[in-house]
Amino acid sequence: MIRLIGYFFGVGVALALAGAAVLAIYIGSLTKDLPDYEVLARYEPPVTTRVHAVDGSLMGEFARERRLYLPIQAVPDRVKAAFLSAEDKNFYTHPGIDVTGLFRAVITNVQNLGSGRRPVGASTITQQVAKNFLLSSDQTIDRKVREMLLSFRIEQAYSKDRILELYLNEIFFGMNAYGIAGAALTYFDKSVNELTVSEAAYLAALPRGPSNYHPFRHTERAIERRNWVIDQMVSNGYVDSDEASREKALPLNVSPRQRGNYLFAGEYFTEEVRRDIISRYGENALYEGGLSVRTTLDPELQVKARKSLQNGLIKYDTLRGYRGPVTTIDATGDWGVALGEVKRMTDVPEWTLAVVLGSSGEGLDIGIQPDRQASGEFVKERNTGFVATADMNWALRHTVDGKRLKANSPAEVLKTGDVVFVEKKAEGDGYMLRQVPEVSGGMIAMDPHTGRVLAMVGGFSFSQSEFNRATQAYRQPGSSFKPFVYAAALDNGYTPASVVLDAPISIRVGNQVWEPKNYGGGSAGPSTLRAGIERSRNLMTVRLANDMGMSLVAEYAERFGVYDKMLPVLAMSLGSGETTVMRMVSAYSVMANGGKQIKPSMIDRIQDRYGKTVFRHDERVCEGCNAQEWDGQSEPALISNAEQVLDPMTAYQITSMMEGVVQRGTGATIAELGRPIAGKTGTTNEEKDAWFVGYTPDLVVGLYMGYDQPRPMGQGATGSGIAAPIFKEFMAAALKDTRPVDFRVPEGMKMIAVDRKTGMRAREGAGGAIMEAFKPGTGPADSYWVIGADDLQAAERARELSPQASEAISSGGGGLY
Repeated sequence: MIRLIGYFFGVGVALALAGAAVLAIYIGSLTKDLPDYEVLARYEPPVTTRVHAVDGSLMGEFARERRLYLPIQAVPDRVKAAFLSAEDKNFYTHPGIDVTGLFRAVITNVQNLGSGRRPVGASTITQQVAKNFLLSSDQTIDRKVREMLLSFRIEQAYSKDRILELYLNEIFFGMNAYGIAGAALTYFDKSVNELTVSEAAYLAALPRGPSNYHPFRHTERAIERRNWVIDQMVSNGYVDSDEASREKALPLNVSPRQRGNYLFAGEYFTEEVRRDIISRYGENALYEGGLSVRTTLDPELQVKARKSLQNGLIKYDTLRGYRGPVTTIDATGDWGVALGEVKRMTDVPEWTLAVVLGSSGEGLDIGIQPDRQASGEFVKERNTGFVATADMNWALRHTVDGKRLKANSPAEVLKTGDVVFVEKKAEGDGYMLRQVPEVSGGMIAMDPHTGRVLAMVGGFSFSQSEFNRATQAYRQPGSSFKPFVYAAALDNGYTPASVVLDAPISIRVGNQVWEPKNYGGGSAGPSTLRAGIERSRNLMTVRLANDMGMSLVAEYAERFGVYDKMLPVLAMSLGSGETTVMRMVSAYSVMANGGKQIKPSMIDRIQDRYGKTVFRHDERVCEGCNAQEWDGQSEPALISNAEQVLDPMTAYQITSMMEGVVQRGTGATIAELGRPIAGKTGTTNEEKDAWFVGYTPDLVVGLYMGYDQPRPMGQGATGSGIAAPIFKEFMAAALKDTRPVDFRVPEGMKMIAVDRKTGMRAREGAGGAIMEAFKPGTGPADSYWVIGADDLQAAERARELSPQASEAISSGGGGLY
């Protein structure tokens, strides 16, 4: 018997040894090609890029995975406790595998056989790190064994806190949120430090199955799982019973964080920055690199610029009547759901959509579009309102099949079921009828000394159209280009008092004759350069450009950055080329800052995920900034390395002449601001575009208005009529409570009184004189000389020889104004 027992014992030992050998061989084979766990030391997960305004306000976030990396030291203890209780309560004591938990899971799964319940897992946090970072999610024995082996190695190589940090920053929480910091923002719109026990417990419940515990689709299940986590926190001693009872009685209180843009009115700017970063570093850097971008945007100026441009577009559009409803829906029964599905303009919160419930001579009964809850469902409450006839009088002039009609009652314009935009009145309970302008435009405000873009408006509404008309729309600048022609002249021997003939001119172009004309016709005869730019005289500008040569004008236009390559033909002197608002504002900045070239920028600096600055717009050199101590030396100075592309004296002369545009010329409406402002209007053929670009010593603003598909805007839709008032409204708001600053006169310039008409030195006490700035060695002409006088004599001879020539000279031809 003893021999038999010994035999079986020997066989058992042999089998055990054989099994151990097989197991060793099996484990050895798996060990050979285990992934390199040292990659965890170089862990750089995809992180959200964040874009901020100049005051630190968050403008936007860009990410494929919404993640913000958080060091373990920054994670509150209650958040750690929630995850340890939910996932691995023995984390800080086991060697990578929780043997007790493993046996408990095996027993539970055996008991649940045939019950249809999902098998219980026993993976530790370390095992989850191994699987998520180094292995696939295949449900195989090989993968599970490899996971265990890696867990042992990871535990030997890294501290427990480091492993927990990797876990909390990598796991997926649903709703495209990764990592605990991203999840706190996504689900509760708050930082990790602000999470309550119940909120932390809910987030800790999500990694097991985010879709199973969705806060809106599976609310009861989510609350049950959250409460289970809280109970585990009580069992593990992290929370007392009283606090747990209070936290378990709370609803989920999930408040999803909004996506996209966060700063009001900054959508066009944010999108332009997004494109800029992609062009610099590529999409992966933007969506995964965790960049910190500080832009040049001034939020206060941005809101003022948006409001000014929108007001101008609305004013122009309402004067042209109503074009009809947004759409039509069935207004019987519950109209709220159908109305809620109509897309609103999220970036114009002052306006809301409404459906006409009834119309009469008194006005419109309307139903207001219901709001959506966090779950995405519409609120049950239905609000109504009223639009009085007096608040939609402009719409009684409406368009039907291209014909302008005049209605006597709102009922003739809108019917039940029509969906319209309305805006709540500032006073009272009523609403005003609104309409998205068909005309559009773009606007930019810039610091002329640095090129920093302070505000940008790319259209009426970004949600309506993402096309940025401030940077992407190439339009003819019309007469707003003329200052570059005059600047070229002043830089090459002409003075503000030089006299040019303002009279009809004929230019032969191939087999055709081009005969430009002044806006409104007529001509003023010999006039000074100042008078020519103040009154925006086309004929004078063409003669001046012809006298000095278009090659010179083209060189200056390219030097200022208006065009990359300008065709040197005379029509270009009147702004017939195409450029953008950004380019025009940048070019005017050269004249505003004393002739220095600037690089427009919407970004001040970019830092990588570690805080290292990888881009800085300010390229000035600071001499003496790195001194170890003060030893009587002068203060450090920032040295500008900007190229001088225009004589500072020329810059002042053209600025002084454009001050005259505001004080006496086509921009006279702006003079009401009572500040030193220089600027120029611009209007293209058939009033297809209306411009105004102007500046103070420290702020340059430019804008245009026009249809996206250029077409005439109508008689009177000029730069002075519709663009200058927008500039005026913005400047009034932007410069409010600031001290007026005069333009600085460069040292060495002489101020001499000249006769406005002749350009010659004015006699003492004579009327009609103006102080004009002259460079050293120049001054008013000693004798009366008119540039282009030969053209006038030729024209007179043509009149004598040909009646047809006389008629052409008198009538003029098409041109840009």
